[in-house]
Amino acid sequence: MKLKFYISIIISLLTLTSFAQSAELKVNISKNKLGLNQRLKIEFSVNKQGADNFKPPKFTNFKVVAGPSQAVSQSWINGKVKFSQSYSYILQPKKKGELIINPASIQYNGGTLKSKTLKVIVLDPVDVPDNPNDPNYIADQNIHLVAEISKSRPYVGEGIYVEYRLYVSENISVYDTSVTESPQYNGFWNQEIKINGFPVKMGKYNGEKYRYIVLQKALLIPTKTGKLTIDPMKMDIVIGVPTGRADFFGNVITKNIRREFASAKKVISPKSLPLENKPENFTGAVGKFKFDVSLSKNSLKANESSQIKLSVSGKGNLKLFELPTVETPAELEIYQPERKESVRVASNGISGSVSDLYTVVPQYKGKYKIPSTSFSYFNPSEEKYHTISTDNLFVEVLEGKELITNNSNNLEKQAVTSSGKNFRYIQTKSNFETKENSDFYKSYLFYLLLLLPLATIPIGIFIAKKNEARNGDVVGKKQRKAEKLAKKYLSEAQKQLGKKEAFYEALERALHNYLKAKLGIEIADISKEKITQILQQKSVDETTIHQFIDVLKASDFARYTPITDTEMKQEFERAKQVIVQLDKQL
Repeated sequence: MKLKFYISIIISLLTLTSFAQSAELKVNISKNKLGLNQRLKIEFSVNKQGADNFKPPKFTNFKVVAGPSQAVSQSWINGKVKFSQSYSYILQPKKKGELIINPASIQYNGGTLKSKTLKVIVLDPVDVPDNPNDPNYIADQNIHLVAEISKSRPYVGEGIYVEYRLYVSENISVYDTSVTESPQYNGFWNQEIKINGFPVKMGKYNGEKYRYIVLQKALLIPTKTGKLTIDPMKMDIVIGVPTGRADFFGNVITKNIRREFASAKKVISPKSLPLENKPENFTGAVGKFKFDVSLSKNSLKANESSQIKLSVSGKGNLKLFELPTVETPAELEIYQPERKESVRVASNGISGSVSDLYTVVPQYKGKYKIPSTSFSYFNPSEEKYHTISTDNLFVEVLEGKELITNNSNNLEKQAVTSSGKNFRYIQTKSNFETKENSDFYKSYLFYLLLLLPLATIPIGIFIAKKNEARNGDVVGKKQRKAEKLAKKYLSEAQKQLGKKEAFYEALERALHNYLKAKLGIEIADISKEKITQILQQKSVDETTIHQFIDVLKASDFARYTPITDTEMKQEFERAKQVIVQLDKQL
């Protein structure tokens, strides 16, 4: 009897669990923005068993390419039953514009469940290659390096953040990544935000579901107005791409390729702080702050020290403004302040406190007033200025020397008397002497300067002949020009000698920039095979092309192997010679 009782209780609990979730007909779409020649997948799913008589919407503006495909799934997780019955279709739009997909319906428990209405934006046809299984095309469609900006129109001094995300679709595998070019934040105070690991998250990009990781995050504070540009981040990524073929056992065959991806260039347009109601003591503080001035001792003896602490705390550009100064009476000797900072940089901005600690030493007995100090800041969320003023502080010196003051009331005026000798030191006679003076005309210096132009004539003729001979040497002139150009492009790599990662990144960037300047195309976006083809079209000999590609490959390989300083210097010289040889032929 007890066993039957327990079984009935368990069945009741399971029944209640299964009915706790209300019945719902959901709709999911693979993309809500696509080209006229692209396709999308739409899926309707009901979460209750027993639903029947499904009626899809009339896809008036779409062509049904495939479907409906039905699927049923049921699972038990932590004592809860999950059920799903789905109907999916592959659709292709018939026209451009903003198209509507009406609700679908299904019968359940005597009632009708309906899905939501969806809106799809159809744009111009996109370029599709002849072979849709081309690995490069698949990579471009399924991997995106994106820079997300929290705010594009901040105030000068207001903190924003940039986050670099790598979106990867579920049918692509990533095996290796390396940043080839980090973004530059010119015009910003910047601080990189530490990321703990690289957890994979789920999100949407252009309306489609993707896995993504956050690669880099930085806090930016604009320091001037105008259009400030954030250059792209560039990465090399090794990807496993489905080829569209299967092996003997039906497993999908993938191909590993290395591709370079770049985020889009971002433009930030900071606004200047308003001039209206701007306080005179404003020194650039932007955020939300508290201000306090405190005294460690109010009563002390002469030659004892007390400390005045001036502190600004809160959230904002704590490192980019000046703190106000404390004014004290002349009788209090005050020393240069000691700066203390307790600042944290996180994704939501800079927070913490900045303080100046003044040491004050009194010399005389008495009571002294330290006048009120004020601090002003601009709150960007309220778009207005605030001024905080502190109370007067008093220091009482109980023991010490008495301050001696001059009493002007005790002074007596005295009459001025003439002694008759007031002007006795004034000289009344003078003796003049003739000053000897030499004439420049017919002097040694005169003749030297006269003959100097004649002496420079043979020197000028000698220099002119040397230059003529130097310019006549066409091969030598090209050699010198090429060496000068190589030094220009490799200057950054030379500075980074001894630092493996930085050196090889600068070396590879120098080679790309050289070809970009010479050929007028973005070499960093194409493969080494394409570079070889372009150089062959420019009639560059095969030996030079081979040496150039070898240097690029060595730069990639060297980042993952131990390299000595001597090997780096040898690689630098090899790159220099390659640029010299290329410049002679381009």
